[in-house]
Amino acid sequence: MSQEQALGESALCSHTLVLEVSYEGTSYAGFAQQERQTHVQTIAGELRCALRTLLRRDVELTCAGRTDAGVHARAQFVSLPTSEQESETLSAQRLLRSLAAVLPNDIVVTHLWRARPGFSARFDALARTYKYRIFLGSVPPLFCKQWVWWIRGIQSLDIEAMELAAQALIGEHDFKSFCKSASAEGKPTSRYVESINFMPEAAFGEQMVTMSIVGNAFLHSMVRTIMGTLVEVGSGRQEPSWVSDVLAACDRQAAGPCAPAQGLTFWDVRYQEGLLQPW
Repeated sequence: MSQEQALGESALCSHTLVLEVSYEGTSYAGFAQQERQTHVQTIAGELRCALRTLLRRDVELTCAGRTDAGVHARAQFVSLPTSEQESETLSAQRLLRSLAAVLPNDIVVTHLWRARPGFSARFDALARTYKYRIFLGSVPPLFCKQWVWWIRGIQSLDIEAMELAAQALIGEHDFKSFCKSASAEGKPTSRYVESINFMPEAAFGEQMVTMSIVGNAFLHSMVRTIMGTLVEVGSGRQEPSWVSDVLAACDRQAAGPCAPAQGLTFWDVRYQEGLLQPW
């Protein structure tokens, strides 16, 4: 019997190790590992490979929210069960240093947390925050090009109109119009959106507009479709009241386009206070 088999399921119940992970998602086919396409690079695949090397056993990971191909993360939370021995012998400093050595340069584990047995980064999350960045201008951005959506031909957006339109999306609604059609078949599509805000930002002298959206959970491509729909309003192609009609239609064809992946960043997760303790 191998060391991995000897460890067994029963031993992995002492604690839950929670990784807070940042990644630049340009080179990856999303977070989730592709079981039938093992050659495809994913965030989960890289994390599993690194942890397998350090823990000398296979691991099963649970993330707070799967991100699509090309989407980034500032604070993605990933949980896995650990044994009593691992909990006692692996220091945070040693584990962070070792992970930095074996992970690709575009994936960084920034913090390590300890949670109770059975904790799930996904199911224990109270709310998730995403940010989407738009760049406006006659020429493309240079330094932020992998983090923003450059909308060609649009010099300005009516942010007040976009904020007004976004109010129709606040609260508990059926967001079927705002998710990928195939992923909505036979599945619940109601979600709660806590807030949507817009703010100007600048990085390396490049000006952009950022949408911050907070909700309990999000459907496949939901944030990007909301962004694409609100840009239709901000550009003057649609009135703010149109978004209410889109929401009521429960039809993906009623909404605007799905905004490009590179503008989206999984920003943060909110958990019950005290649920996570430093490792």
